[in-house]
Amino acid sequence: IGGAQVARGYLNRPELTAERFLADPFNGGTMYRSGDLVRWNADGTLDYQGRNDDQVKIRGVRVELGEIEAALKAQAGIADAVVLVRDERLLAWFTATMPVDTDALRQGLQARLPAHLLPQAFVQLDELPLTAHGKLDRKALPEPDASALAGQPYQAPLGATEAAMAAIWAEVLGLEQVGRHDNFFELGGHSLLAVSLTARLRQAGLEADVRTLFGQPT
Repeated sequence: IGGAQVARGYLNRPELTAERFLADPFNGGTMYRSGDLVRWNADGTLDYQGRNDDQVKIRGVRVELGEIEAALKAQAGIADAVVLVRDERLLAWFTATMPVDTDALRQGLQARLPAHLLPQAFVQLDELPLTAHGKLDRKALPEPDASALAGQPYQAPLGATEAAMAAIWAEVLGLEQVGRHDNFFELGGHSLLAVSLTARLRQAGLEADVRTLFGQPT
C-alpha cells in the first residue's frame, strides 16, 4: 500500500517497522507491506486471496497464531500444537507426551499470553492429521465438542430475567445450559451469532445491542 496516507512506522517498534515499511520504488516515499495476498485482474480489479503469514483478526483485534502456538509448545508435556480461527473462535489442537489437564494448560497460557490470545477450546489428539505429502492437514482437524470449550463453573441464573436470557443464549449457541457467569465468546459465540442473540433478546422484550454484548459478554 503506497501513497501520502501511509504512516512512518510503528511507535517504538523498529524491527517491525523495518519489516513492514519499505521504500516505494514507484513514486518515492514509503510503502506498507500489509501481508494480504491479492490477484490483479486484467480489468484492474483485485481479488483477495488470503494472507501470506499467520496474522488474523478476531473482532477487530490482530492475532499472531504463531505466537500462540509457540506458547502452547512451551507448556509441559506438549509435543506439537496448531492454532486456527474458525467462525471467529481461536481453537487449539495439540499432541502430548503425557496426560495433560486442559484447565492447567489454560492457566499456563494465561501467564504468558494476553486474554485475547487465549484459545477458546483445546482438543487433544493422538497425532495431528497430515496430507498425502506429509504436511499438516488443517481442514481435517476435528471440530471441538462442547466439553472442549472454555467456560466458568456452572452457576444457575437468578430470577426470571436471567433465566430467560440464559435460555435464549443456550438456544442460539446450541448448548444444553448456560450459567450466569459464562462468557458468550468462550462458549463459541461470534459476531454473526451476536446479531442473532440480540435479535432474539429483543423479541423476548429484553433490551440488548451488539456493542453491549461485546463489552459485557457474560
